[in-house]
Amino acid sequence: MARSRLTPERESELYGAVLDLLREVGYDALTMDAVAARTHSSKATLYRQWGSKPELVARALRANKPADLTQIDTGSLRGDFQEMVAQTDDCQMEKDSALMRGLAHAVHANPELHRALRELLVEPEMTGLDEVLNRAVRRGEVDAGNPALKLVPHMLIGAFIARPLIDDQTVDRAFLSAYVDAVVLPSLGL
Repeated sequence: MARSRLTPERESELYGAVLDLLREVGYDALTMDAVAARTHSSKATLYRQWGSKPELVARALRANKPADLTQIDTGSLRGDFQEMVAQTDDCQMEKDSALMRGLAHAVHANPELHRALRELLVEPEMTGLDEVLNRAVRRGEVDAGNPALKLVPHMLIGAFIARPLIDDQTVDRAFLSAYVDAVVLPSLGL
């Protein structure tokens, strides 16, 4: 798929428009026509660049990620988690949570979206988190046989799902930091 015709600035503008529309209307009501109108581009350009709505949405979400987890290495697992939390802000976390809640239903109903999100968003994040956790094992902070190692992603995603449900509040940096200290790190023996 030819993707070289857009400047990074234009690509960023298109991704921003896609995310804004997702927040406004949700995945099911998001159309390539609406993206084209919002960005003053043609549908043909969108399909030529991304091929499909699920691919465009997944790439927009991936471009929205603030950090590459594999680049975070403070020398301790707790420090790495603190740095992950520090690299976002409460406003962005709230927007990201709203996007993910909005996509949760669509993922189950749309196999192509599910595949694109797994490939472009979930798997790179899992790879990054695995690298952070493997470094902790190599440093001797966490026992390689600790069964909680495989459950860290589930714990973190659980925080984003449970907080709004139980506390009627969005996840913010203070909550996430406290959650990591009280739940994630103790489960890993720290």
